Amino acid sequence: MKGKYHVIVQNKRLRYEFDIKRNITIIRGDSATGKTTLYAMISLAARMGESAGVDIQCEKKCRTLEGPDWKLVLPTLHDYIIFLDEDNQFLKTAEFAAMVKESDNYFVIITREDLPNLPYSVEEIYGIHTAGKYHDMKKVYNAFYRLYSVEELSGKISPNEIIVEDSNSGYEFFDYVCKEKGISCGNAGGKSKIIDVLRASKGESVLVIADGASIGPEMNELFQYMKKCPHTRCYLPESFEWLILKSGLIDGNAVRDILQHPQDFIESQEFFSWERFFTSVLVQYTKNTYLYYTKHRLNKAYFHEKSKRAILEIMERVVALS
Repeated sequence: MKGKYHVIVQNKRLRYEFDIKRNITIIRGDSATGKTTLYAMISLAARMGESAGVDIQCEKKCRTLEGPDWKLVLPTLHDYIIFLDEDNQFLKTAEFAAMVKESDNYFVIITREDLPNLPYSVEEIYGIHTAGKYHDMKKVYNAFYRLYSVEELSGKISPNEIIVEDSNSGYEFFDYVCKEKGISCGNAGGKSKIIDVLRASKGESVLVIADGASIGPEMNELFQYMKKCPHTRCYLPESFEWLILKSGLIDGNAVRDILQHPQDFIESQEFFSWERFFTSVLVQYTKNTYLYYTKHRLNKAYFHEKSKRAILEIMERVVALS
C-alpha cells in the first residue's frame, strides 16, 4: 500500500478524524485519552457492520487485529489499515515485525510502550487531542519539533560535539566536516546505542544526527534525556540520503516530486521504512554519474566544496556548520 488516507471514525457521540500516510503509525498517551475508545469503535464496526452504529469513512478498509490466531489472519489481509492495541503481547515480538515488513497493509498501533523491532518515524507518533465530542490526532513530540523551526530558535546551535547514528556514509560526511571545523564527531553504532553514547559524552553542546524515519522507538528515552540536558539537541532528517536529495545536487522534476509527497511513491511492502526508499532513489538517480552513491562508503565527490555546502545549507536552520 502507498499513499495518504483520511480516516473518520464516528458514532452518535464521538468523532475521530486523522490522516495515515506511512506503514506504521503509533498512537500514545495516558489512560482516558480516547485511545481505547477509538480501538473499540473500529473493532465493533469490523465485527458487526452497519448494526454497530459506527461509521468509518476511508478509501481503505479499516479493521482491528487481535487474539491468538493473528498469525493466521494477517497474511489473508491486503490493502487494509489495521489497528492494534497494546494488550496484544505479540506486538513486541520479532515474528510480528517480520510479518509487518512483508505486509502490504498500513498498521496503526495504540501503545504506551516503545516497540524496538519496528522502524517507525518520529513524525508518526501521535497523541489524541480531545475537544468536546471531537477528536483529532496531535503529535506527542510537537514541542520537540518546534525546537527545529525558525520561529522557535533564538539562534543556530553551535555544537562542540556531534554524534551520528551509525558508521556509514552519513558518518563519513559529518566526520569530514567536523574535522574541518575542529568539532568532535563520533558514531553511536546504531540508534539503540545513542543514549549510552550521550551519557558517556563530555561535550558541553552536543548534536545528535539520526534518521528520523526510523528512530521512533528511541524517542521517548531521548526526549526525556534532552529535558534533563538542555544543551543536547537532535537533528532528525528522514535520512542522510534524504538530505542529499533535498540539497538539489540531483536535479530534476521527478526527484522534486518525490520529495514533495513521498507517501505517493513508497510502497510499504517493498520499503520497511522511508529511509530505505530514499536510499534506493538516491542510488537510482546517481547511477553512472560523478555523484554515484553507496551507503557503506561515501563517494569523495560529496566532500567537494559545492556538494558539501549544498548539503549543509539544508541544515542551516538547525546547526552552524556551513
